[in-house]
Amino acid sequence: RIGNIRLKKLTKIPGFTGTLLGHHWTEFMFYVFCQVFNDPIHGTVELHPLLIKIIDTPQFQRLRNIKQLGGAYFVYPGASHNRFEHSIGVGHLAGQLVEALRTRQPELDINDRDVLCVKIAGLCHDLGHGPFSHLYDQMFIPKVPHPPGPLGEKWQKASVEMFDHLVKSNNLELEMEDHGLILPDDMDFIKQMIEGLKDPKAVQWPYCGRPKDKFFLFEVVANKTNGIDVDKFDYFARDCYHLGMQNNFDHLHIQYSLQSSKQEVGNLYDMFYTRNCLHRRAYQHKVNTIIEHMIAEAFEKADGHIKIEGSGGKEFTLSTAIGDMEAYTKLTDHVFEQILNSPSVELAEAKKILERIISRDHYRFLGETKPRQVLTRVSVPEGTLKPEDFVFVTFDYGMNDQDPIKNVYFYSKRNRDTAFNIPRDQVSKLLPACFSEQLIMVYSKKKKTDEQSLEAARRHLVKWCKAKGLPNPQCSTRHHFSPKTNDFRVPGYITACLGHILSFFRALFNIIHISLF
Repeated sequence: RIGNIRLKKLTKIPGFTGTLLGHHWTEFMFYVFCQVFNDPIHGTVELHPLLIKIIDTPQFQRLRNIKQLGGAYFVYPGASHNRFEHSIGVGHLAGQLVEALRTRQPELDINDRDVLCVKIAGLCHDLGHGPFSHLYDQMFIPKVPHPPGPLGEKWQKASVEMFDHLVKSNNLELEMEDHGLILPDDMDFIKQMIEGLKDPKAVQWPYCGRPKDKFFLFEVVANKTNGIDVDKFDYFARDCYHLGMQNNFDHLHIQYSLQSSKQEVGNLYDMFYTRNCLHRRAYQHKVNTIIEHMIAEAFEKADGHIKIEGSGGKEFTLSTAIGDMEAYTKLTDHVFEQILNSPSVELAEAKKILERIISRDHYRFLGETKPRQVLTRVSVPEGTLKPEDFVFVTFDYGMNDQDPIKNVYFYSKRNRDTAFNIPRDQVSKLLPACFSEQLIMVYSKKKKTDEQSLEAARRHLVKWCKAKGLPNPQCSTRHHFSPKTNDFRVPGYITACLGHILSFFRALFNIIHISLF
């Protein structure tokens, strides 16, 4: 399509040779009508014209106003990036990976339709995120009435619904067919790649118009088998860049080798270790955690008082808008400013919470403890602490308490046709023995000027941990030694330093391992 003219055959354009017109239509259309982006992570990024059509829609443009790391921007000044650029990065990496597979392994029979569908899935995989990303679906939605079913519980489902809405409301079906896609099979294929394929063995093949031999395409964007996918490749590099942290994982090495040789097992462990470090130092940083809980609490109090017009002129609230994609398109991070600047009496309580964030008078961190067994809830006797003051945080390698590398197959350079697992003890004795742990963080809603109440709450926390048989909390206080109990508590900043020290020795081990072997 050039302007308002849709071209069935390029031979109708004068001045072009018949050879170019007859055999290189797809390549010609791509290179003439593609758009170039300059990305700080991946450099020059060229996107297919159909992807540009998708980007230039209100449903995709809303991602410009949704922070990638939620409330982390209030802690890390560099964490200002949004879902918009991350989605473009994932679409780019998805295309690079599948194109490399097609070039190096022609026996996989990857065609142009497959490549384009994978690119679209990578580009659209985050369409379903709400305000402040995971804050909306993990901290706010579970506490309020929301649409029944998986739509209100998993953002991937919302991404599928939003993608469907994007295509239909912008009449992109014809554009998709003009670029060689077959509907509805390819639409279903893209949606399933966004969600990820949990168990390829449980699927009735052919599935979404793809034979069983192409099941690997479902794992490029969202890999449910072992978590190695282009989504992580992008956000590891992008988040580390904006947070000012070192990224020890080299996704390009994995991407260009395409297969995991046994020499790559250390790099893969670094990938999951990077994920764990990002959660500890940024995503679930103690101040970030409480700021996000404060924003979620403000949303909860504002829910019902903010009206969003959706399909048919019907009004929706913060929590119900996810059930109507027209209303959900209008719901972004701007709701924070809407509450903060509202003169409404109904929003006064929510406004006060957000004002405390802006004035840096957030809820105060009292301490944290690591239970020996996983807890899901706590019972607190009457006093200065309440159950809602306790926040449960889990750190893992992405597969709960399992070793993710257990589901990765490797090959030997001498025999590239035989895949095998590598037992953990054959990799290194220095790998973690446990892949998941829980941390209980405790906060107080008292103001920072109320030192007497805060100190009483800290003492209550110490007594509670002792009564529950939990380790003594690492408290946020200047007094780390208790003469009554002879208890030395490690302050929070020392705990943070320990993480950096462990990272140093891990990097040193990798250097020695590479140089020796």
